[in-house]
Amino acid sequence: MTQDEAKQKILVLSAEIHRHNHLYYVENASQLDDFDFDMLLKQLEALELEFPQFAFENSPSKRVGGDITKKFETVRHRFPMLSLSNTYSEEEISEWVTRVQKLVAEPIDFVCELKYDGVAIGIHYENGQLLKAVTRGDGEKGEDVTNNVKTIRSIPLQLSNDFPLDFDIRGEIFMPHSQFQRINLEREAIGEQLFANPRNTASGTLKMQDSKLVAERGLDSYLYGIYSTEPIDQGHYESVMRAASWGFKTPNPSKRFIEKTKDLAGIMDFIRYWDLERSNLPFDIDGIVIKVNNYQQQKSMGFTAKSPRWATSFKFKAKRVETALITVSYQVGRTGSITPVANLSPVLIGGTTVKRASLHNADQIEKLMLHENDVVYLEKGGEIIPKIVGVNLDKRSGDFGPIQFISNCPECNALLVRSEGEANHYCPNETSCPPQVKGKIQHFISRKALNIDGLGEETIELLFEKELIRDVSDLYVLKAEQLLQLDRMAEKSVSSLLAGIELSKNVTFERVLFGLGIRFVGETVAKKLVRYFKNIDAIQSATYDQLNEVEEIGEKIAMSVQQYFLDTSNLALINRLKSAGLCFVKESEVLDSTILRDKTLVISGTFSVFSREELKELIEKNGGKVASSVSSKTDYLVAGDNMGPAKLKAANGFGVNIISEENFIKIISL
Repeated sequence: MTQDEAKQKILVLSAEIHRHNHLYYVENASQLDDFDFDMLLKQLEALELEFPQFAFENSPSKRVGGDITKKFETVRHRFPMLSLSNTYSEEEISEWVTRVQKLVAEPIDFVCELKYDGVAIGIHYENGQLLKAVTRGDGEKGEDVTNNVKTIRSIPLQLSNDFPLDFDIRGEIFMPHSQFQRINLEREAIGEQLFANPRNTASGTLKMQDSKLVAERGLDSYLYGIYSTEPIDQGHYESVMRAASWGFKTPNPSKRFIEKTKDLAGIMDFIRYWDLERSNLPFDIDGIVIKVNNYQQQKSMGFTAKSPRWATSFKFKAKRVETALITVSYQVGRTGSITPVANLSPVLIGGTTVKRASLHNADQIEKLMLHENDVVYLEKGGEIIPKIVGVNLDKRSGDFGPIQFISNCPECNALLVRSEGEANHYCPNETSCPPQVKGKIQHFISRKALNIDGLGEETIELLFEKELIRDVSDLYVLKAEQLLQLDRMAEKSVSSLLAGIELSKNVTFERVLFGLGIRFVGETVAKKLVRYFKNIDAIQSATYDQLNEVEEIGEKIAMSVQQYFLDTSNLALINRLKSAGLCFVKESEVLDSTILRDKTLVISGTFSVFSREELKELIEKNGGKVASSVSSKTDYLVAGDNMGPAKLKAANGFGVNIISEENFIKIISL
């Protein structure tokens, strides 16, 4: 393929992928299945790798992230992001409408919108290209989170139709309920503390240093405020409708996410509707925003010292109900974590009947000062998770004492432990405590681990009850004649189960490592460990310092990995799995070249053509080794923008060759 052909093909593929992204993530309509879309993306990635000079800054291949940002630059907003005044009652809304109507002589149209509970963002576009994304900050200045925002698929990287050449668009980035629940389930599976609510999770995600991890979190957005030195339209509502035609995900009037009305009655109808319906939304809102629609009227009304006179917000009150605490029970998780659960007298809140609420840990029980038979106040945290927020002391009986956290495991009676700095108590009996044993097996066979067909929670319960399995290695010695004797196990289902177990022997090392269920070793950490150490023996014998050298492996994970391999029962389990034929070695990759054979390279800074992860892959695919720190054994330091001064100093001290990204590309292209 010639360079001209490659450039044209990259242009065509980029436009096609942008179009399908918009259809799927904005219009909720798809013309391609996942496989065909992935094939288009792989074609583009391959071409950009072969012809990096034609890769666009806003290429759809950048959606997956990979850039590392050590420090978020502070940026001044071109148009200040002022906060809105808050109202909490219908009377206050009525007073605001009266004040506004006195400020102008002509009739006023109002716009009502949802007040999304997320992170305010301002995005600058020039010539239809996303240039910069900045958080609200203090309203005058915010932080540049452009790399992370580019991973959000509902935010267009390039626009279509008759867009202005230079403008800012404001909106809210949030975490959908489905993504929040998925992330918390994954954190629970590896023993991590659960996130409190979607809003805080979205905020923390947007400030993560690795944009690849941001991409995995599944953030979403609605954009709705247009700001430019040139007039866009006569009013706010009309500008939002136009922005939708440029490719933005804007509030949908057909779903009543935005509505224009002429009077207080229309405003109150919108507020009352969403006070009832907000629990049915797939994301959080905490109120309604009301604005004067016409831009000229907005301009004549002006601002107070803190906020515009032409806009206000109505904040919903958190739904709170009273109910009786019946008992506190305790659940044992896969990692041995003990979670206290309040069993409640059934009560309706936010459209659902709630009978139980997590109390999280002993500290939460103590903080609430819970007594037996208390009457408690219940809210839905983040509009999703039932949460006890207090006790009605007026209804407390003096006949009952405070709730004491248990000292022994409710399943196996082992004495619970709580390490310094840990919020949770744990059952240390990993090999015999039934919920832990069954939980580890369920994790091992899950889709992201060994993905064994024919095995589900009920089957594992049955096999455990009949004493056919006591750990995951027992799966590989199951016999057809044993299974056929069990209830609900016919010849076809037995054949399917054994075939699934046999196929799992082909699963890659990184998924096997994740399947072992080492505490704090999730899917991403498992990949990092496998890439760095290559085989299970190297991980097993790694020192604390060596584990700490691996990117994103901190003190907590390093200690957990070491502790896992100090347990002789875990070593025996791995040996049994090795004998069964499971993979504990990273598959050898076909190298693109051996030009970097026996060479050690260190990467520092941010880069324009490749992400840091892509550079590491290129080094390894060309026979080289990636190190995290500069030493006398380092051959090259690949230096990007804002590289670490310590690495630069060390490289100069050791006489290491310092090369740019461009020089690196030339070396591997020889």
